[in-house]
Amino acid sequence: MGTVSEAKRETLKKKMRELGVFEKDIEEKFIRSGGKGGQNVNKTSTCVYLKHKPSGLEVKCQRERSQVQNRFLARRILVNKIETLVMGKLSAERKQIEKIKRQKRKRSKRAKEKMLEAKAKRSKKKRERSYRPEEEE
Repeated sequence: MGTVSEAKRETLKKKMRELGVFEKDIEEKFIRSGGKGGQNVNKTSTCVYLKHKPSGLEVKCQRERSQVQNRFLARRILVNKIETLVMGKLSAERKQIEKIKRQKRKRSKRAKEKMLEAKAKRSKKKRERSYRPEEEE
């Protein structure tokens, strides 16, 4: 239940090596979590706090009820933040943000007209399907 697969661990270690993030540079603390989880969360310190000393980045993770999983997730979040800092626009997170921005951008006037035209065409087609000749009388 509270374990992380070896493949995921290896992927994280590889990414950490690529970015030059070392365990000795990470300060780790365990804090009591809050929220859902009942007695387990209230009595055990499952929330993980990480600080990367060279960059000053801090991460806190209490997503899971298991400390082992939170340690892994916190490291993954920290590595992604460092990657964003190092790689800038090239990082996967940055690409995702740019994609969402493009999707939310307002349509051009021509694109909006074209879309509305297609909608009108579709609604006309649907109206014609429900036409019944006996209703004409």
